Amino acid sequence: MGSSSTNSTGLPPFTLTGLPGLEDSQHWMFLLLGALYSVSIVGNSLILFIVKEEQSLHQPMYYFLSLLSVNDLGVSLSTLPSVLATFCFHAQEITFDACMAQMFFIHLFSFMESGILLAMSFDRYVAICNPLRYSTILTDARVAQMSLFIGVRSFCMVFPLPFLLKRLPFCKANILSHAYCLHPDLIRLPCGDITINNIFGLCIVLSTFVLDSVLIFLSYVLILRSVLAIASQEERLKILNTCVSHICAVLIFYMPMMGVSMVHRYGRYAPPYVFTLMSLVYLFVPPMLNPVIYSIKTKEIRQRLIRLFFQVNPGNSHNVSYIIDQIIFSHGNKVSIWEEKRNSFLGDYFGFKEIVVMNNYFLLSINEDYNLV
Repeated sequence: MGSSSTNSTGLPPFTLTGLPGLEDSQHWMFLLLGALYSVSIVGNSLILFIVKEEQSLHQPMYYFLSLLSVNDLGVSLSTLPSVLATFCFHAQEITFDACMAQMFFIHLFSFMESGILLAMSFDRYVAICNPLRYSTILTDARVAQMSLFIGVRSFCMVFPLPFLLKRLPFCKANILSHAYCLHPDLIRLPCGDITINNIFGLCIVLSTFVLDSVLIFLSYVLILRSVLAIASQEERLKILNTCVSHICAVLIFYMPMMGVSMVHRYGRYAPPYVFTLMSLVYLFVPPMLNPVIYSIKTKEIRQRLIRLFFQVNPGNSHNVSYIIDQIIFSHGNKVSIWEEKRNSFLGDYFGFKEIVVMNNYFLLSINEDYNLV
């Protein structure tokens, strides 16, 4: 690259890409990405708040979920500056050092997410296959050690990447395929020998993503074998239901990653915007869907969310959700009183058709097919 395209340190800047061939649609894409950012940041922040405030959620499973939420926030905040600059302000140039820093954090959080999903699969394995020893195996100290190991492993894997790229000469038009910096995209640009970079990249992928996915698969094989040994089909489904959220999180993380890898390797003749869209799915969908999935499928979080949003004031200085002693269930001509302790929740709210606040009571109209027993 000529001197005009290098900065004072001799390192070239890079040009970020919005949607090649779809430039007229970029403002709509920014609105979509803004919505995804909002859902991701608000959703993951709510998960962290709920786990922190609810004492009953201070368990290994929810500690790992909190770590996943922190990681998803990190992914969103790592890409936000360059995506905002590219799609909103059309400022597409990024300095070499800023690009290296962004690449480091994006890949750091990606490797960490893989490790967190593996830790969560181990949590499910112990809870289902060895429940009597769950509290002695997954102590708070061990959870902290596992979390520290995930962070240190990810840092050690990603730390050499900027230095391996910095040693190479860049003499091509440094135009990236995305609105942020990714190693598979950057490695196409140098003019020098990239053999070491390719070997190192392959090694870290095999020792993290591939190894983690194999171990996750094996953990679910063992879980399935243990579940099939249970005689009651109802119990089988109940136990497997505790794994649904984690399985969804694994799929929405690994499947887009595989799609991005396949497109970069075999999509030579694909339209340029395909690369951008696939990478957007890879980086934006998991942080956005993870809190949604866990909020819907995890009963404890679901209930706490409803408590949070139903903290209404019926006209006095007290909070209704904390002062109710009795709840009236109205089901056709049948009315029954359910004694409820203070500070407790209304139970399985999906059976409720209507909730009306009356003084210190909740009047609940229940769906016809809902079983009160």
